[in-house]
Amino acid sequence: MSDFSANGLTHRIKALAKERNAVILAHNYERPEVQDLADFVGDSLGLSREAAKTQADVIVFCGVHFMAETAAILSPTKTVLLPDLAAGCSLADTINADQLRAWKAEHPGAIVVSYVNTTAAVKAESDYCCTSGNAVEIVNSIPADKEILFLPDLFLGAHVRRVTGRSNIHVWLGECHVHAGITPLSLASQRAEHPGAELLVHPECGCATSVVEAMSAGAIPSDGVHVLSTEGMIKRPAESANREFIVATETGILYRLRRANPDKTFYAASDRAECQYMKMTTLPKVLHSLEAMQHHITVPGDVAARARLALERMVAVGGSAPRSLAGVAGFDPGE
Repeated sequence: MSDFSANGLTHRIKALAKERNAVILAHNYERPEVQDLADFVGDSLGLSREAAKTQADVIVFCGVHFMAETAAILSPTKTVLLPDLAAGCSLADTINADQLRAWKAEHPGAIVVSYVNTTAAVKAESDYCCTSGNAVEIVNSIPADKEILFLPDLFLGAHVRRVTGRSNIHVWLGECHVHAGITPLSLASQRAEHPGAELLVHPECGCATSVVEAMSAGAIPSDGVHVLSTEGMIKRPAESANREFIVATETGILYRLRRANPDKTFYAASDRAECQYMKMTTLPKVLHSLEAMQHHITVPGDVAARARLALERMVAVGGSAPRSLAGVAGFDPGE
């Protein structure tokens, strides 16, 4: 009789992954049981980099579609599987390659900077990619007289424009559906309820960019606020004397934080900040993905080459951003 419990499914998946020489990646916002299963848990770009280092033949990406594309770009000789093709991204879906080409035609000579939460086709039409943590540094590396098209997140774009002081940045009006639940008002309410708690904001999630923008605008006091990459967010509670933390990002990361810091208390900035796409991946779907070797995510060679160039330009610029930015304490320019 088959064992369809979480433990039984996990055992079957791990055995099949070993047989297929597969590595399993899980984004921080995946279900707890999927995170427990994974060989690596982290941010989309960091996961793709980890997978590229391994000797695995197969990558099972428990995340959303654009992340699997990035893994395919960085690991062109590996088979990349996405357990659920419906796992998309509302932010990435706000702009496609045709729309970007039309926008570029309206601004000939402009430099295109695209957030990593974009499709491979959009990355291929871009000059640079960026993360929330290094967006300001990427923009500052571009000559001041050059027009910039920044996409697709309007909040991150507004933040970058304010911090750099550049008036020649045009921002695409895209947003993540999750971010709506995390507002200056909801944060003010949580901070009033938990006045001694530190506020941790993850810059690599679309839903956090409105918070970053609000802080740079002065709408949210920056005292006790730390804008951190995932690893920075996971490490911060152990470094801090605080016992309580408000976490402003998708709620999935609370599982990892609580597991790593069982003696501390974590509050979601908003219980509504949950990505339905991230929760589509389940253990049965991961098992079926490995059994049937589906769904195979590929990126056409010419698109992958141009997208890889935009990613490589980002990496070439990154790495020297200051740890303090726009008056935000503890800013971590990591992934």
